[in-house]
Amino acid sequence: MEIKDKIVIVTGASSGIGLSVAKLLHKQGAKLALVARSKNKLEALAKELAGSFVVACDMTKADDIKNMVKAVKEHFGRIDILVNNAGRGYDASVENTDVKALREIFELDYVGPLIAMQEVIPVMRNQGSGVIINISSGTALMALPNMSAYSSIKRALVGLSLTAAQELKKDNIVVSVVYPYSTLTEFEQNTIKGTETEAPHPSGAGFTPPPADTAEYIAEKIVEGIKTGQPQIFAHEWMEKRGN
Repeated sequence: MEIKDKIVIVTGASSGIGLSVAKLLHKQGAKLALVARSKNKLEALAKELAGSFVVACDMTKADDIKNMVKAVKEHFGRIDILVNNAGRGYDASVENTDVKALREIFELDYVGPLIAMQEVIPVMRNQGSGVIINISSGTALMALPNMSAYSSIKRALVGLSLTAAQELKKDNIVVSVVYPYSTLTEFEQNTIKGTETEAPHPSGAGFTPPPADTAEYIAEKIVEGIKTGQPQIFAHEWMEKRGN
């Protein structure tokens, strides 16, 4: 799908990947619905991204999500693209995973995107087309110590996305899932941590992890996915340069 003049909802637009996606989409002519909990941050961003529509929304609350989609539809008259980006990490061992924290992350990282999809699908179907982009994680493709909860939830989002892609083909609605790896954003400092004795990402002695990607690079891959409609988008610049 081409970007110019399309109506795009970006959740988690106030910072990190969502912020970079919003800026890039605006640069390419999209009309944006900026969604996050912080209304003040969104309003400041909307001054920079002229013509944007601000909706404060807690993506863990079903009524907030439903009201957000309704408000966007009423404001713009249509919804062409949904970027389900809002999310949070959780680092803890299997043994010490706190079920309450796990449920909170599940609500934000899986249930929230699901409800947003359920709300925009009828709108897109009536229009005859649409694109949904779900932001998963490279951890969904790995088995990393102390990341079982987050990885499992992001794997569930992958299953949801790939299944929805098959179900919605007949309606000309494209669903894609993106796998970012380590990214230079505030994500890590906002991640819920397990006990202090746990290292979030333990690795072998002498192991040097690949460099983290910029949020701008991830945004470019997301926009590329919107344009191409590919079902899975692997966003890791280090691997891309290696030809993998």
